[in-house]
Amino acid sequence: MKTKIKICGLKRIEDVISVNVAEPDYCGFIFNVSGSRRSIGAEQLNILVDMLNPEIVPIGVFVNEKTDVILRIVRESGIRMVQLHGQENGEIIHTIQSKAQVPVIKAVSVRSKEDVRSAVLSPADYLLFDCGEGGTGQTFDWNLLEDIPRPYFMAGGIGTHNMEEVLRRFSPFALDVNSSVETDRQKDGKKILAAVRMLRTLAE
Repeated sequence: MKTKIKICGLKRIEDVISVNVAEPDYCGFIFNVSGSRRSIGAEQLNILVDMLNPEIVPIGVFVNEKTDVILRIVRESGIRMVQLHGQENGEIIHTIQSKAQVPVIKAVSVRSKEDVRSAVLSPADYLLFDCGEGGTGQTFDWNLLEDIPRPYFMAGGIGTHNMEEVLRRFSPFALDVNSSVETDRQKDGKKILAAVRMLRTLAE
């Protein structure tokens, strides 16, 4: 299976226009996360998802959000996947899967091999391996990844400068790109297009 690409942290109309041109497989919207400069509220989320090319899967990114709020946002916004970036447990994941009927991605902060081994037991549909705080442009120690017997996203400082190495060493389901496609802390359409094109070329 060819590795896919997700562009995360969209918050402006211009960002959606850029991804509609580049046509990544997924895009991420960070919902109501205190301290995140990429965070948006429900009204803006609805506007952006409505504008999105229907071929691109919109993912809602939540951090320790109340389950009923996540279910409401999925129902009202058209989000088609949920990414959990906090300390959400298996019960919460099961509830979202059963009630919202959408796949769930569980983000994992990788600091040791045990973090990876424990994550494999998660009931989530996909895992996402990251360095910890999302969108920092920092990589984690890739040597901590072992053979992962299930589909996973790789995040954390991934961009055109290291995509080739990632795909040479690993077989992720998707790459998650965020800060590397920004200029002056805003999404850059040219960088988004370049990242998508490079991934598609490398994954052929």
